[in-house]
Amino acid sequence: MLVFSKHKLVFLSVPKTGTTAYHAALAPHASMMITDPPELKHAPVFRYNRFFRPALEKFIGTDLHVLAVMREPIDWLGSWYRYRQRPFMSGKPGSTEGMSFDCFVQAYCKGQQPAFANVGSQSKFLEPQRNGTAATHVFRYEDQDGLRAYLENRIGAPVETRQINTSRPADLELSSETSKRLMRKYAPDFNLYQSIRPGGGYTPVTQPSPLP
Repeated sequence: MLVFSKHKLVFLSVPKTGTTAYHAALAPHASMMITDPPELKHAPVFRYNRFFRPALEKFIGTDLHVLAVMREPIDWLGSWYRYRQRPFMSGKPGSTEGMSFDCFVQAYCKGQQPAFANVGSQSKFLEPQRNGTAATHVFRYEDQDGLRAYLENRIGAPVETRQINTSRPADLELSSETSKRLMRKYAPDFNLYQSIRPGGGYTPVTQPSPLP
């Protein structure tokens, strides 16, 4: 998570959306940069609301812009799958070594997810809170030009990123049955992604937890 006090901007770090590259590029302009532990670096809206928002609003102001990036849900899962195939994960409960992407997504759709498929949900990460706390701007991962333009306009400085922490390519084919199950169970994620408009506008999605 990045905080820019002078620009009244908070950049939430949704996992697997390329925010590590922006951390590196924007560090010189940030007044606060949370990089560790992961639970705070990747603080979702509910954790931001509980632990960070009260202090930031007290010392910076209540008119904060809260920015986030969302990735197309299947592509997002593909990034997790590829990341967990890396050699350093070999032999660990979270490894996807020797597993097809289809099997990974099937496990993700289970009520009791095994460790390797327990990666959360982007819609849950961005879920608005009862007090109204929510991301004010959400960009699609693919809209790097739009995101960069927004940041440059807000911060008043050029933003140049480079690829960091990339994984090896992998076959990300899904059977029609698995794809349908994923889209049914995680409909909030697909609905939220489809609602994102150019410029960061979107329609917040508040729905019940995924179906079993």
